[in-house]
Amino acid sequence: MKYGFLTNSLVKAGMQDLDVIAKWAVENGFSDLEVGPTVPLSEDIFNSAKEKYKIDISTLIFCRNFLMADQEEADALMSELVRRIEFASKIGAKKMVTTTGIADISYANGYYSPEASLEAVKKVFTPVVDLAEKKNVDILIEMCPFMGNIAVSPYMLDLVFDVIDSDRLGIVYDPSHLVWQQIDGYGFITKYAKRIRHVHGKDCEVNHEAIKSTGVRHFFNVTHTGSSMWEVHDAGLSKKEASAQPKRRNLWWRYRLPGLGDMDWGKIVSLLQEINYDGTISIEHEDPVWEGSEEKVKKGILAAKKHIEQYVI
Repeated sequence: MKYGFLTNSLVKAGMQDLDVIAKWAVENGFSDLEVGPTVPLSEDIFNSAKEKYKIDISTLIFCRNFLMADQEEADALMSELVRRIEFASKIGAKKMVTTTGIADISYANGYYSPEASLEAVKKVFTPVVDLAEKKNVDILIEMCPFMGNIAVSPYMLDLVFDVIDSDRLGIVYDPSHLVWQQIDGYGFITKYAKRIRHVHGKDCEVNHEAIKSTGVRHFFNVTHTGSSMWEVHDAGLSKKEASAQPKRRNLWWRYRLPGLGDMDWGKIVSLLQEINYDGTISIEHEDPVWEGSEEKVKKGILAAKKHIEQYVI
């Protein structure tokens, strides 16, 4: 297995230059990078970093709601995804991480029906997958429910794979999204062995005492500022973008680094080795305890790597 990390957390902490990020990565034992949307796309800069530091940049990530009601904005987002797939091909990156989009996100009546977006996902993503075939890039579903996505559970993943039949369509295994949804994060690895092409090193911590008060449906509060609440990290946003977001508190779960959450990473690594996964474990740092400064973010990334690599045989 290889070790890498997603650039978002370092960019948010102030490391804007891909060259500087790549240099720090190699100096600290990482051999791969997953580059987020806050890093400008430049063939010269990407290729220079790869050649200069002998580091792979195997993965790009761009997660958005490509089925939003504003058609002009939805089209612009899809055009950007296409541009990034083409860019990935040019620099030799083999993986594009993204979300499906979701057309109906109304919870006003108390119901949530992701199946209603299935045909729209098929229509929009079939040409995307066709392009990926031509460009030799895998399209990998990130199971995050908060970026516009219907493929957030085994049930919905199976439906998506039924309507888009392509070996180019795969999964990012990210147990953090499974934990709070009460999905078996270990059995998932075995079930989707052939679809898992990338792994996010990210965990989740559930506060079971808080659930007794809130229930599972109420997990974000946008007005409460009490110190007992967990602040939500705005993943992938620049400092300016994050500052413009409403201040949210997570009432009963929060993302953590591997080793600090609820999952057993020894078991995860063992299962990944059992299915012969030999790709990258990419640290995705969204742990609110270890952010706030460049130094803390770096310590968090390195602690996560140290925790995972002890189990790799």
